[in-house]
Amino acid sequence: MNELTLKYGCNPNQKPARIFMQNGGELPVEVVNGKPGYINFLDALNSWQLVKELKEATGLPCATSFKHVSPTSAAVGERLDDVTKKVCFVEDINGLDSSPIACAYARARGTDRMSSFGDWIALSETCDEITADIIQREVSDGVIAPGYTDAALEILKTKRKGNYNIVKIDTTYVPELIERKQVYGITFEQGRNNVEINSALLENVVTANKNIPDKAKRDLLIALITLKYTQSNSVCYAENGQAIGVGAGQQSRIHCTRLAGQKADNWHLRSHPKVLSLPFLETLGRPDRNNVIDIYISEDDDDVLAEGLWQTYFERKPEKLAKEEKKEFLSHFTGVSLGSDAFFPFGDNIERAHRSGVSYIAQPGGSVRDDDVISVCDKYQIAMALTGVRLFHH
Repeated sequence: MNELTLKYGCNPNQKPARIFMQNGGELPVEVVNGKPGYINFLDALNSWQLVKELKEATGLPCATSFKHVSPTSAAVGERLDDVTKKVCFVEDINGLDSSPIACAYARARGTDRMSSFGDWIALSETCDEITADIIQREVSDGVIAPGYTDAALEILKTKRKGNYNIVKIDTTYVPELIERKQVYGITFEQGRNNVEINSALLENVVTANKNIPDKAKRDLLIALITLKYTQSNSVCYAENGQAIGVGAGQQSRIHCTRLAGQKADNWHLRSHPKVLSLPFLETLGRPDRNNVIDIYISEDDDDVLAEGLWQTYFERKPEKLAKEEKKEFLSHFTGVSLGSDAFFPFGDNIERAHRSGVSYIAQPGGSVRDDDVISVCDKYQIAMALTGVRLFHH
């Protein structure tokens, strides 16, 4: 099939809409179920590139959760401990430990559940039954993968009254070296961003601390590859095989660092004992529980704890998670990795990153204030590699 007609473009008034191969070749995607739209395919093709490259870089099964053409998270198929399973809402998934690709998606979906609501999923491996079990109960627009087991397809085809979008990708497809798009009737052309992100990019460590352990290198690769497919400006925090905070599309680098850092803090706070023991009403659904947790750990916790409101969500009124408690809990987290798609212009980015437990950084370098940024890293014994590679994506 050379082209596929779509219902409409980014918005319902943008018609006609289609995807097609300008060179007359075959589309490398097959719609197995549903009717994906314009934005769905933008998410599908960008997310597929991410997991494909992440698998090549790490050798591990990978998954990502996309919303509005940026990843909410990406992760490799490492097993989840009991606390992480609960934080990711998958403690009841049977056989999770036996499926690396299911573990990868559980992590990717569970990192930033607010942003992942209604996501597009990409899997580097064939979707199995366990992964489909996780997807089936989440609000999601669709999935792209190299293939699907019969059992997985049977499960996924029950979503959205049988209209769930399921796309199969040809893993042998290689895009042309030149890519084009139109803006305001004018055609833009550039070479594809085929830069390979691997551990060689992490060799130029310019700080006093030059020790970047293998796990941190893996996490830095996760952060950098995630950034390659995130709308710029962007910063990504990663830990234990997953991106835990993505700050996308901000005009200021410090705003990226703050946004991503707050998401990383929220990920950590979700494992606070008070959060794990929240006495939810049994009738409260998973999306509502997630929303309540997000509010509970924020500065707006009265929205769920005030008299007359807490009764809507809890069997009994929970104790407040005080600001001092949150600060003390977060102070114990270290070993977080951080990547940036362009150089840090000021040391304030490092100050903010340090507050979220960052111990390792990879960024292009090239700022006139590189020495200042290095000095702040040295202040906190942070190891920083200058990659020399910018990763803007628009």
